Amino acid sequence: MGSQSSRIILHADMDCFYAAVEMHDHPDIAKKPVVVGADPQAGSGRGVVSTCSYEARAFGVKSAMPISQAYRLCPDAVYLRPDMARYAEVSGEIMGIFRATGFRVQQVSIDEAFLDITPVGSFNAARDLAVQLKQEIRDRVGITCSLGIAPSKIVAKIASDYKKPDGLTVVEPDNVPAFLRPLPVRKIPGIGGKTGAHLEALAITTIGDLATCDIQRLIGAFGRSAALLHEAALGQDESEVVERDGVKSISKETTFARDTNDPDEIAATVELLVREVAQSLTDEGLHFKTVTVRVRYEGFVSKTKAKSLLHHHNDEATLRSSAGELLRSLCDGQKIRRLGLKVSGLWKQDTGQQTLF
Repeated sequence: MGSQSSRIILHADMDCFYAAVEMHDHPDIAKKPVVVGADPQAGSGRGVVSTCSYEARAFGVKSAMPISQAYRLCPDAVYLRPDMARYAEVSGEIMGIFRATGFRVQQVSIDEAFLDITPVGSFNAARDLAVQLKQEIRDRVGITCSLGIAPSKIVAKIASDYKKPDGLTVVEPDNVPAFLRPLPVRKIPGIGGKTGAHLEALAITTIGDLATCDIQRLIGAFGRSAALLHEAALGQDESEVVERDGVKSISKETTFARDTNDPDEIAATVELLVREVAQSLTDEGLHFKTVTVRVRYEGFVSKTKAKSLLHHHNDEATLRSSAGELLRSLCDGQKIRRLGLKVSGLWKQDTGQQTLF
């Protein structure tokens, strides 16, 4: 394993991916506010926004926002149901472009990946490669992506978000402290609302504030998480880019814009998670045996429930019914902040053919 300072890591993140694919496939809606998610039904629809174009974001629309709220902010937007099969097809093409480089690739979601490009030898060469990758994705797939290059995964991920959309940010080892210092502390991946608010209550508002904070003060406030927070603020992350080999589980989760106990909104969100997990199973040619639902309630109390089936399955209907049964047993009227769906006990068919749902 090379030291962090000698590594060159690239993080790629597609720009408003679902909406970008729709605008490419339907040029008549390009440059318009586009919202992918549930049907707004003239403002009374349930469910959430999966993603939206930058034109829609200008009206205040955001991912995971209730679709009814999005409609109030931007009633003239183009509202579309997710086409997961199409998005997976485009994702496969993009990941193929990354793998064709010959470097190690870790796909972390349908529209996001890390590449260990250390063998290019220098950050200048890495920049040249990134420019080529951006152009190839634009030419072959017709959408834009934002890339970050840095000596660690965490800094590369922060860098890819720095100049969205269609950005390219290169952070060389000597420049890591200066790059991170002025950024809001919530730019660190994994720092959400609760941790962010706790840090800000301690007058820690920038990554620089966190990096220079006395570690004992952090331990007093965050316990065992303090060291991880401090390392993140320093850009220290020794984790490797790991190719997915022998998938053990597939999971998807989403956070609601507002804590909710609205059964229609929750049901619509579960349906979206089911479709995304089902599509991943199809892409990988996998069957599942165990379904797990995780619910985080307001107040950050979490509960998890799993169901193991007698046989392996690969049909969306079984996944949907199992997820619904688990969710009903977890929902007791409390407001929900976050929902997650996972399948495990995976088995890959050996026929060489993918099974369609």
